[in-house]
Amino acid sequence: MVYREIDALLKYAEKNLLLPKKNADYVRNNIFRLLGLDAYCEDGQGEEVTDETPERLLDAFVSACTKEGLFSPDEAGYYRDAVMGELMLSPKDVQDIFEKKREAEGSKAALGWFYDYSVKGDYVKKAALDKNPRFSSQGLIITINKAKPEFRDPKKAVSGNSTKTGYPKCNICHENEGFAGRSKRTLRTIDITLGGEPWFWQYSPYGYFNQHGIAVNYTHTPMYIDRGTFTRLMDFVDMFPAYFIGCNAPLERIGGSVLAHDHYQGGGEILPMHKAGAAYTMSAKEYPETVVEVVDWAGTVLRIVSHSRHDIEEIGDRIRTKWLNFEDRALGIIPEDEKGVHNAISPTVVRTKRGYEMSIILRSNVTSEQYPDGVFHAHPEYHIIKKESIGLIEAQGLFILPGRLEKELGEIEALISEGKPLSEALQDFKHVYDDVVKRVGLTSDMGRVKAAMREELGAICNAILENTAVFKDKRQTVAFMNDLGFAL
Repeated sequence: MVYREIDALLKYAEKNLLLPKKNADYVRNNIFRLLGLDAYCEDGQGEEVTDETPERLLDAFVSACTKEGLFSPDEAGYYRDAVMGELMLSPKDVQDIFEKKREAEGSKAALGWFYDYSVKGDYVKKAALDKNPRFSSQGLIITINKAKPEFRDPKKAVSGNSTKTGYPKCNICHENEGFAGRSKRTLRTIDITLGGEPWFWQYSPYGYFNQHGIAVNYTHTPMYIDRGTFTRLMDFVDMFPAYFIGCNAPLERIGGSVLAHDHYQGGGEILPMHKAGAAYTMSAKEYPETVVEVVDWAGTVLRIVSHSRHDIEEIGDRIRTKWLNFEDRALGIIPEDEKGVHNAISPTVVRTKRGYEMSIILRSNVTSEQYPDGVFHAHPEYHIIKKESIGLIEAQGLFILPGRLEKELGEIEALISEGKPLSEALQDFKHVYDDVVKRVGLTSDMGRVKAAMREELGAICNAILENTAVFKDKRQTVAFMNDLGFAL
């Protein structure tokens, strides 16, 4: 049985992972070594394999191995990763194919091939991702993340989930490629150059949107933003114009889950913020080819639009410098105190017919006695829905809500459809229950209840974005740009 499942995986690899037939015996023997096998029974070589993803075959492999006592069920993840790592091409071979495809078919086709290879190699867990509920509501995209646990410790972001051994230094260092200690045998990366420096691109195993990946600095250095950041982001979209790319604010509570290592996030989906219109359009005589838009968005966002990279770098750095030192205690904005620096930006860029569109999100992680988790963070009444940091992706309108909500909100929907009051166990959701009932009443029409719940989640997520806005009035954002010489 075990031999049959191994042979099925080898056939899968020949069909989907470009495993050369010449290497089949060599790879089979490596898998035998991994499992402690020293014999072979050819009981499955004649069977056809039509699978285009490996989940079913891996499940069968794990089942056979555990029945034979080759490893225990709690070791299944390690062996799934190890076997798939043996079946895949080497990093050099993947890079070579990517470059040939990019030269022959363009960057979009090459990226599509690399993403597909990462899925077929089981690094990108697309089967798990496809199970995540996802819908549009109130101008936002909302997904309930069943694939990963809720992330509630911002201190881990500073360390980057570093290892006790110090190798690799964190969970996105290049040394993770093929590293069994972190189940990264299936990780493959593509070398790129940003700002004249060596970086690499990889896909996220549990991505939140289409072809979600990260560009990572080869050097393990903490997240930071300077003028060069704008250069590197535009270098990226010059190479890959079908993607957007952005940088998290390099501060805990408003940044991403890995602040210890410089990296950007991007991919093949234009997020809601990029589609938002302009509340105001501003210009300056010294930049005749460029406009700055105050974006009609719940957060505080400035969008620089230009064909001139120089203008975007210049204006972006002026905005960055001004915001880092901006103070307005009446608005709760304090750039620095005994707890450290609080003001930061999140820049993100797309290429359009208008040129480069660089959006700069003004962020603050300042806390207060009233808001110990952050003045410009989701306020406490919304923590039952979202307490995690509002990072780059959510600031752009794609909300990742914790997996527990699928069960909890489902129970609330059932109570409403049955005409029952909220149970004691769900009292933290009272405002959600009340708002949904206001929308549709106590109705047995489950379709209407579910639609109302989605609208309620959209309203809550928009309110959270408003909480993150450092300027609650767009005219305050206009005044901020007036100080930099821009006028309506």
